[in-house]
Amino acid sequence: MTANTRGSSLAALRARDFSLYLGASFLSTIALQVQATALAWHIYEITRDPFQLGLVGLAEFLPAALLALPAGHMADRLDRRRLILIGFAAELVAALTLVSLATTDRITELAILSIALCFGVARAVATPAARAMMPSLMPREHFASAVAWSSTSWQVATIAGPGLGGLLYWIDPAMAYGGAAIGFAGASLCAFLMRSRAVAAPPKGEGEGNLAAILAGLVLIVRNRLLLGTISLDLFAVLFSGATALIPVFAQDILHVGADAGGLLRSAQGAGATLTALLLTQVPLQRHVGRRLFMAVGVFGIAVIVFGLSRDYWLSFAALLVLGAADMVSVYIRGTLVPLATPDALRGRVTAVESVFIGASNELGMFVAGTGGALLGPVGAVLVGGSMTLLVTLSWAGLFPVLRNLDRFTELDRKQPGQPPG
Repeated sequence: MTANTRGSSLAALRARDFSLYLGASFLSTIALQVQATALAWHIYEITRDPFQLGLVGLAEFLPAALLALPAGHMADRLDRRRLILIGFAAELVAALTLVSLATTDRITELAILSIALCFGVARAVATPAARAMMPSLMPREHFASAVAWSSTSWQVATIAGPGLGGLLYWIDPAMAYGGAAIGFAGASLCAFLMRSRAVAAPPKGEGEGNLAAILAGLVLIVRNRLLLGTISLDLFAVLFSGATALIPVFAQDILHVGADAGGLLRSAQGAGATLTALLLTQVPLQRHVGRRLFMAVGVFGIAVIVFGLSRDYWLSFAALLVLGAADMVSVYIRGTLVPLATPDALRGRVTAVESVFIGASNELGMFVAGTGGALLGPVGAVLVGGSMTLLVTLSWAGLFPVLRNLDRFTELDRKQPGQPPG
């Protein structure tokens, strides 16, 4: 690697506010993972009911779905840094409340569900603002590298967080919630040190709070073939390929390994994604962006099928490693393309809708995988899911030629907002 290449890969990190943003994102993500792990353990200890685990996840996800449109609208009207601070502050208060309840042994099922709902509301407010603000934190030519660094940070936090949360909870539940509070406090400090940035003026004639303004992000996605193709490709690919939800079944009943090897199997996808994200920080994609997106989703589907057919532990591990790597390439391209293809005045609303679509696909993908496993058996469900992903990839390549033919991210500067690109 040349000195120029190294310098380019680190250029995004030299932007002061992006480095602070990255620190805030890492600390808040690892704090959320610690908190989610502790809440899951705690509510199961109280109720001994697996259904309650699902209710905790639902309580955290519902606000993001229900508040996406108004939260995205706020992110395009108000100071985005302030919205991020409000979200982090709310999470910090909720974590400190958990510390108090756990310390005094007054934590209940209702308290856990209520605080999980508060976390969901806080994330619903902060996430669109954070994602919409990120492109303004560094020169535009360094944004793709910034996405790779952000993805690396997120992957490391999501891998390390559950283990750290489990360890702290084993020592004492209050310590786990205290650890989450420290993370949220650090994230709040990083966000506080960032400079505020003016939000772009709304399009002429757009009202402050009318329905058309609130729905403008959704309308733009539907009208813009580039955005629609990118977001819907990820939505359906993940929806049909929830193979990782069935890893415990494969580990125990098909590969005949114990919990230790099964846990390692679960980490394979994250490891593949993290290594790929690190590689992309050093060697960002320059050409044939659209074609590589379809190739990555296709490889993702093939890896799912290999995992479904495998009866060898290490082949299954390798398949999940490749699956994670392919998924990261897809996330990297989508995470770069969507913000750059969206006008700043609409970026909060578009990223809010995108977050719900992707979040829903992950949640529903697990449901589809579980239902398919019950109806078709685990192998049949995974093979059908991988095949559907390949079918979606081929279909979308024909339906969205503007996405397939996209060469460089810099071409997005020439697209007209709200119109079919190309």
